[in-house]
Amino acid sequence: MPNKYKIETEVLERSRQWIQDFNKRNIKGCMEAYTTDAVVNARPMGTFKGISEIEGFWRPFIETGAGELEYNNVVLALEDDNTVLLKADWKMNVGQGVIIQQRWVKQSDGSWLLEYDDFEFLEQY
Repeated sequence: MPNKYKIETEVLERSRQWIQDFNKRNIKGCMEAYTTDAVVNARPMGTFKGISEIEGFWRPFIETGAGELEYNNVVLALEDDNTVLLKADWKMNVGQGVIIQQRWVKQSDGSWLLEYDDFEFLEQY
C-alpha cells in the first residue's frame, strides 16, 4: 500500500490547484479537475452531471466575480489507494458553507480528479 501521507499530500496539492484556478477565474483549469462523468451537487442550486453541466454552473458563477475561496478545517479520509474523500468548511467573497464530500480519484496517469463534489452554501452575501 502506498504511503498514506504521500497520497494525502497529492490530493491536497490538487485541491489547492483547483482553488488557485477558481480564484484566478481560470474556468478551463477548474474543469480539468473533474472526471468527464463527474457530479456536482451544489446545494441549494442543483445537481450538475458531466463536464458540460458542471461548466454551465461554474462559468457564470465565477464570471460574476466570485473569488477569494479558502478551505478551512480540511479532513481527508482514504477509501483506498486510489480514492480519497475530502470535507471542509469554505468561504469566499460571496458566501460561506461546507464541503460535505469531495471524492478525488487517482487516474491511470497518476493525476487526481474530482468524481463527486457535494457542497452547501450556508450563507450568501
